Amino acid sequence: MHIKRFDEAQPYEAPNHFGCYGLRLQGFEEGGPTNQWIGFSQFLPKGGAGPDSTPFEKVYVVLEGEMTVIIDGAATVLGRFDSCTIPAHEIRTLENRSNETSKMLVVIPYPPEPKP
Repeated sequence: MHIKRFDEAQPYEAPNHFGCYGLRLQGFEEGGPTNQWIGFSQFLPKGGAGPDSTPFEKVYVVLEGEMTVIIDGAATVLGRFDSCTIPAHEIRTLENRSNETSKMLVVIPYPPEPKP
């Protein structure tokens, strides 16, 4: 078992995110998960991400507040304990349209190994 305490989580910069503070809860460390890493994203009011996509799927779980996920012009509001899967290469935009901080878990597989 690999335990990492919340106060040990290190911040990370997520590309194309704004008004967001990310902490890596698990991953990219000795003894940690081998398939995916777990991030904890805190989006300030009017914070968000995108539009962009990744070459692998990801899962979002809203823990507090709400987050609007926009795909192909359709906006879906996720509330507390709602979750969604974003398939690989799907372009998404995230917006915290509320006046409260939105807190979200993000589950993402490791990037593929570069080919020699």
